[in-house]
Amino acid sequence: MSRKSRKQRALFDPIIVRRALWESVRKLNPLYQIKNPVMFVVEVGSILTTCLFLQTLSGRGEAAPGFIFQIAVWLWITVLFANFAESMAEGRGKAQAAALRSSRQDIEAKLLAGPDRKSKISYVPSAQLKRGDFVLVEAGNTVPGDGEVVEGVASVNESAITGESAPVIRESGGDRSAVTGGTQVLSDWLVVRITANPGETFLDKMISMVEGAKRQKTPNEISLDILLAGLTIIFLLVTVTLLPFSIFSVRAAGQGSPVTVTVLVALLVCLIPTTIGGLLSAIGIAGMDRMIQANVIAMSGRAVEAAGDVDVLLLDKTGTITLGNRQATAFLPAAGVDIGALADAAQLASLADETPEGRSIVVLAKEKHNLRERDIESLGAVFVPFSAQTRMSGVDLGGREIRKGAADAVAKYITAQGGGFPDDVRSLVDNIAREGATPLVVAEGPRVLGAIRLGDVVKGGIRERFAEMRNMGIKTIMITGDNPLTAAAIAAEAGVDDFLAEATPETKLKLIREHQAGGRLVAMTGDGTNDAPALAQADVAVAMNTGTQAAKEAGNLVDLDSNPTKLIEIVEIGKQLLMTRGTLTTFSIANDVAKYFAILPAAFLSIYPALGALNVMRLATPQSAVLSAVIFNALIIIFLVPLALRGVTYRPLGAEAVLRKNALIYGVGGLIVPFIGIKLIDMIITAIGIV
Repeated sequence: MSRKSRKQRALFDPIIVRRALWESVRKLNPLYQIKNPVMFVVEVGSILTTCLFLQTLSGRGEAAPGFIFQIAVWLWITVLFANFAESMAEGRGKAQAAALRSSRQDIEAKLLAGPDRKSKISYVPSAQLKRGDFVLVEAGNTVPGDGEVVEGVASVNESAITGESAPVIRESGGDRSAVTGGTQVLSDWLVVRITANPGETFLDKMISMVEGAKRQKTPNEISLDILLAGLTIIFLLVTVTLLPFSIFSVRAAGQGSPVTVTVLVALLVCLIPTTIGGLLSAIGIAGMDRMIQANVIAMSGRAVEAAGDVDVLLLDKTGTITLGNRQATAFLPAAGVDIGALADAAQLASLADETPEGRSIVVLAKEKHNLRERDIESLGAVFVPFSAQTRMSGVDLGGREIRKGAADAVAKYITAQGGGFPDDVRSLVDNIAREGATPLVVAEGPRVLGAIRLGDVVKGGIRERFAEMRNMGIKTIMITGDNPLTAAAIAAEAGVDDFLAEATPETKLKLIREHQAGGRLVAMTGDGTNDAPALAQADVAVAMNTGTQAAKEAGNLVDLDSNPTKLIEIVEIGKQLLMTRGTLTTFSIANDVAKYFAILPAAFLSIYPALGALNVMRLATPQSAVLSAVIFNALIIIFLVPLALRGVTYRPLGAEAVLRKNALIYGVGGLIVPFIGIKLIDMIITAIGIV
């Protein structure tokens, strides 16, 4: 299934809804419900009231059969709604897993006797491949398993995994050597070393992680479970003591009747945090689902949650903050040289230069000086390719020798030609370097024509994104191998809070440990083997899918798009998960206040008539008050399912602002909505004569 189709899938897909309805019934098994203490108590209450209803059929009931029956039905509905919310979240993950399974193929692999393409080939099913085997994958073949390219370069279609149709290049060495089983080679060939045994492939991990039912609870979620269980136990003890208290009160007051077990069960279910208890699991599963929609595979639920608590972001400069390739931004002529002549020479020297920098010089000369449509063959040009020894490239044509390269290399070249390096050009070179850019010098024969300014281009909008991070209390740190001068210039332009220049694997690791020692949670992204130590140390480690196997194994999140800026989106998804959980917890606890005013007066009105003053909602009868509260308690769960699955709308606000917003919207809303809801339900059931 493509990423686009995953994002466009309806929130309540009919197929998923039908499966969720069946799962809601299947999960009524008490052995399953006991995993959720809050809903287990509700189910026990449902069983108890059902038994009390059956008792009334023999003529020995504690209240009217119709009243007990309706309470029992709505308690069962409460459990079913909670199961439905969880099943919906799981169903979305299982639908994705089914699509991924359909892409998995058992194909015939070309097993090589050694790491060389010319080694002997034998044909085996891909399921028999094991870690360390070498396979040949040619144009039109499907990659039989996860691995690393050890020889060759090829175009690969990864749409089965990433959802993107544009092919990518995979080659041996570097940080673009990883291939994933199930992808297809479109051109050329690759020799791949298998890095995963059957059942341990990346696709298998994806399937496992997107199935919500296999998701482990995170520490934060476990803590909230403990809190909810504690509140449930407290309310259970309080409710149990109300029965002997009511019996004693009847004897002491000489009037009224003891509160019934049915009413006590209703009171308990309405007072315990049923709403958040019913939605908690769905919120966590839906958070991972949103990560999948962003084309990020979480290797654990803990990683998704930790992303929401991150307060330090480490980001590579190249490809994350900048576009990734330096580009020519200006021609700076030497004294007495026309800028057009400099642009002409620079372009001629770059016509055969296929590097991004070389192409940008050609484009700049076209745009600024209208130098177009050069016929290389008619010019009789002989191009001089760049070499590590000369650190220059150029062209010889019609007696002209034009060279372009590093300042010191060009200086050496023109000295050998009998020329000298002008002081004004040396000053230009120094100024370009101080600005954080890279200078190239152009010379024709013994004469220096001027310099070209190559600059890292900061991505559009990145400064605003970093400002959002700052508003959230997150510190951004740029990591680069550049010298401190260049790093400082880029950092200032991008708007990051700090930078680490001349970074090595050791300095990255040290920086992460220093922040963690100060109690900070650190996130970083990487794709190379040299990033693996830092990724393993970081709390949230995003490995690129195109990266090396070492990087992917060290990370706890894998970005299928291999987009380093995705780290910012991951943090936002993590924070949205925590905000959703917090807001619904606030709403659930605030809900209890209205239920006090509905059920407590109804339960003890016959003993203490003065409690009628607490019936601020003017509910019709004690029976309608209790039933209305129970019905509202069930319906509010189903009304909040879309919010639990979609998540609270995220805004980059600080902790104080988020707390204030939660208190005002969900706290106050949690107080007001039940009063309105319970009153409306009371009016409806009274009008139709249910009680």
